[in-house]
Amino acid sequence: MLTSKNGTELGNKAKTYMDQGLLVPDELTCDLVVDRIQQDDAREGYVLDGFPRTIPQAECLTEALNKLGSKIDYAIDVDVPDDNIVKRMGGRRACVKCGDNLSRCICQHRRQRGVCDVPVVTKLVLRDDDKPETVQKRLNVYHEQTQPLIDYYTTQGVLKTVDGTRDLNEVFQEIVDILGE
Repeated sequence: MLTSKNGTELGNKAKTYMDQGLLVPDELTCDLVVDRIQQDDAREGYVLDGFPRTIPQAECLTEALNKLGSKIDYAIDVDVPDDNIVKRMGGRRACVKCGDNLSRCICQHRRQRGVCDVPVVTKLVLRDDDKPETVQKRLNVYHEQTQPLIDYYTTQGVLKTVDGTRDLNEVFQEIVDILGE
């Protein structure tokens, strides 16, 4: 999405960090996002998923949007208790062949549970990043770095909270309803 595949100056800067295995600095990440949302296909609106993740990123985005005479309309918090997340992630299985999760496996024809059989029979496994201890570590980072965004966007009056424990279609519809306000 925001890589250097289009050969932009910002994308190339980000690539130098990524090629070294480093995180792209918040300010550069923000610049990439702001550059992207100014493209023609985003003029009528856009949805940011996974950004911002931290208060410095949110502040950078807010400042950049203010300079453009724009603002965030809504920040949506899909609220799911940690126990539910650990259980969901621990229940996912990945195809050894294509690496995708069972629900999205490109080897779409399965004859038996736990096996992806096209074009060759392969096992479905629990990925390391879906193991409970790994998920819990990621949740700890979330609570430390990302959770404060809830307060940030509440203060700005744009936070909407959706109960993420409900059926996927209900959650999706509530988000659509919020965005349609």
